[in-house]
Amino acid sequence: MASNTEGKHRGEFIQSLATNNRSIENVTIKSGQNVVAGEVLSAEVTGTAVATADAQNTGDGVMGTVTVTDQAKVGTYMLTMLDPATDAGAFIVEDPDGINIGEGNVAAAFAAGGLSFTLADGATDYVAGDQFSIVVTQTAIVYTALPNDGTEKPKGIALDNYNATAAAVSGAIVARDAEVNDAELTWPSGQSAANNVKADNELAELGIIVR
Repeated sequence: MASNTEGKHRGEFIQSLATNNRSIENVTIKSGQNVVAGEVLSAEVTGTAVATADAQNTGDGVMGTVTVTDQAKVGTYMLTMLDPATDAGAFIVEDPDGINIGEGNVAAAFAAGGLSFTLADGATDYVAGDQFSIVVTQTAIVYTALPNDGTEKPKGIALDNYNATAAAVSGAIVARDAEVNDAELTWPSGQSAANNVKADNELAELGIIVR
């Protein structure tokens, strides 16, 4: 006799929600995704960015146009000069969550964490500690499966099954203030135990308690 495998059902992972639909958010599931009810999701942002030199900077170089991709996070990125040199220098960039997304060099193209730009040299060289803030403003946001390497924070849990393989689709997520059943959640394949604990803690920051 042929057997059938029962799929995931809408909201079956939920133990409790806040009143007045406060826990639920309508979202867009990114094209190319096929998520199931109870799948833990991250968010990708499309937006614009404005870079500002710290008023206390010694170096007087300027930053060129900052291009924002769908991997960027909304908020303030910080560029900090670490190893200055004549007409050059090395810096790090931290995302809005304080995560180091990469190192770059003055007068060379930088691309990481959803941002790309070139920090120009100036008439006066930079010194260690010179900084630029890069404020990313959201113009669009889409939701996608959480990667298994711990680099992205979970931003919610798919309420239902959403097949966006061919094109982006509208959906809903549990975004805040809820209790959910860990046994009914779908996590990234190959995610380590440490990253699983990290993700649980990050869901708790949203008020989503995994039990």
